[in-house]
Amino acid sequence: MAKIEHVSPLAPASFPELPIVKGVSFAAVEAGVKYAGRKDVMLAVMAPGSSVAGVFTKSATRSAAVLDCQSKVGNDAPSGAAFIVNSGNANAFTGGNGERSVQAVTQAVADCVGVPTSRVFSSSTGVIGEPLPHERITVKLRELREGLSADGIEQAAQAIRTTDTFAKGASKTIDIDGQTVQIAGIAKGSGMIAPDMATMLVYIFTDAKIDRVDLQAFVSELNEVTFNAITVDSDTSTSDTLLVAATGLAGVKVTPESKAFKSALHDVMLDLAHQVVRDGEGATKFVEVRVSGAKSPADARIHASAIANSPLVKTAIAGEDPNWGRIVMAIGKSGAAADRDKLSIRFGEILVAENGWVAPSYNEDDGATYMKNQGIVLHVDLGLGDSSDTMWTCDLTHGYITINADYRS
Repeated sequence: MAKIEHVSPLAPASFPELPIVKGVSFAAVEAGVKYAGRKDVMLAVMAPGSSVAGVFTKSATRSAAVLDCQSKVGNDAPSGAAFIVNSGNANAFTGGNGERSVQAVTQAVADCVGVPTSRVFSSSTGVIGEPLPHERITVKLRELREGLSADGIEQAAQAIRTTDTFAKGASKTIDIDGQTVQIAGIAKGSGMIAPDMATMLVYIFTDAKIDRVDLQAFVSELNEVTFNAITVDSDTSTSDTLLVAATGLAGVKVTPESKAFKSALHDVMLDLAHQVVRDGEGATKFVEVRVSGAKSPADARIHASAIANSPLVKTAIAGEDPNWGRIVMAIGKSGAAADRDKLSIRFGEILVAENGWVAPSYNEDDGATYMKNQGIVLHVDLGLGDSSDTMWTCDLTHGYITINADYRS
């Protein structure tokens, strides 16, 4: 697998300082699953009584780890819980070998940290179709256990990277009834990113006390406007997993009516989702696609997806070409309701087209200047209704081809 030699120009200046979440500890090691000379396995262990919720890829070829997590995520138990994640090998499309590897890893983690196997959630990311050398992970479990630390989340974030050029983290600290609640999360994702559930690997932790059913409702709803609203290349991974754990050790009870907690969780999820787009393979532009005036929410999402996933739109942005005709094309091909003579198109605040034709006020030089920005907003108003949607994507450059042509080397 090709070594990443650069950092995305859209990357944050540094990994954020994340708060300690009571009841969670982390460790990371070099196991040599695929990579040499870097950490590639992380372990997170949560305190007894933690709630765990999750959403997963809808891929018909999802991995053995995803299937195992899906079977466990509805379990309520007074015990602790653990997340074990490796990079470099997806353990997907590996038949019975994949299932045996998941069983071996989860059982070994359960034995090592003292939680039931039904509360051990594993994830694997990397090359598809190669058997997972799980013994390289299990032999490192004692080292992982001994290295567990409440402030080890950054190393965990580093260990789950594949083609990512930077580790991704986000957090929020909120006050609920005079008490402090922490939310902190990490993610990996750079390519094979398209909305159909989590679109990456994501692990979020909070010390709020939340019933599992309520936590699942929060996660499922917020996923639709965060991780399900991003795309890099229109390809959905076999391994996408989003897990959220709530330890309850802050002593603050969160209910479905807690707007402050829901808002904070949304912010963490959206921050991580945006970081994945900013690290899109070969990306040089961060693109927000806004669609308004649609007949229905479904139509708004269809149009936004058609624009955000269009190779022609994305390559025009990469070339800093204000080719608004490609947006017209994407709207027309989407299959959702549209009327040529009612829609309008804007680049940021610049009105480009309206009433079925280029806007009289539009100047091509203004459009070309706008396209030189690292952040681009494409806004389409369909003029047909009251529904809207927003998606985020990146440009498509030759760097994407280079990274993926070398992916297995």
